[in-house]
Amino acid sequence: MNPSKVDRKRVSVLTDLPNVGPACAQDLRRIGIDVPAKLRGRDAYDMYTLLCVQTGQIHDPCVIDVFLSITRFVEGAPAQPWWAFTAERKRALEGVGA
Repeated sequence: MNPSKVDRKRVSVLTDLPNVGPACAQDLRRIGIDVPAKLRGRDAYDMYTLLCVQTGQIHDPCVIDVFLSITRFVEGAPAQPWWAFTAERKRALEGVGA
């Protein structure tokens, strides 16, 4: 969902989360996250690694940005577009190759 349209009080399914559409929701279900509450305490980088292992392919690193946006959101941060996390991800992975 577009972050500007997210209503924190009405987040009950994965596609109610900022930046999550049907394809991302399917990816989240692949790694065992079927409701937004299961994102609490999760690490976006670990989720990305697990997704890559589960699907047998390397996903675009921007998926990490989406995962950062939704894990932060469920912890209470405001809804933000996924690209607001790109610089953070790049700094975190500097020298790692992603």
